[in-house]
Amino acid sequence: MLPFVFDFATRRRLEAMRPRLYRLAYAWCHDPHLADDLAQDALAKSLTRMAQLREAQALEGWLFSILNNCWRDHLRGGREFEDIAEMDELIYSGEPGPEQQVSRRQTRDRVRRAIACLPLGQRQVLTLVDIEECAYAQVAGILEIPVGTVMSRLSRARQALRGLLENEDKRVTQTHLRRVK
Repeated sequence: MLPFVFDFATRRRLEAMRPRLYRLAYAWCHDPHLADDLAQDALAKSLTRMAQLREAQALEGWLFSILNNCWRDHLRGGREFEDIAEMDELIYSGEPGPEQQVSRRQTRDRVRRAIACLPLGQRQVLTLVDIEECAYAQVAGILEIPVGTVMSRLSRARQALRGLLENEDKRVTQTHLRRVK
């Protein structure tokens, strides 16, 4: 197999990955500034290590692995970060009305808060599989864990997320009923 050649098309793919790297980093750390730094670090490291990439198709997983390593390095550094932040607005097709915008924003914020309550391992697997649509084997490679661990963490994360959202719905309903009385 010939070694991978870094060309203009690959550079464009790297640039196009920045928003996804940011989203993933934000889902892991909940700090927009740190997420931006992590995404930037991952891209910078990818450029200096481009010779390590053997196949163009592996670029996405390779970048996510680099991001995971940047995240680990940050955690090892013991730096504190805040858990309150706002991620870039999600891009929706069409022009939704004000009610739809508010509803989507509220739903997005509810899900973000619930994901933030998950343990880091579950949060990483959930965001890689369900948000970034990575395959289990790819996630296992990115996080350097067995595929079985990916599957069990994902199952526990989805179950916990469902429970958190259901509990929030119950609290909101009870609060609303108290106000009506």
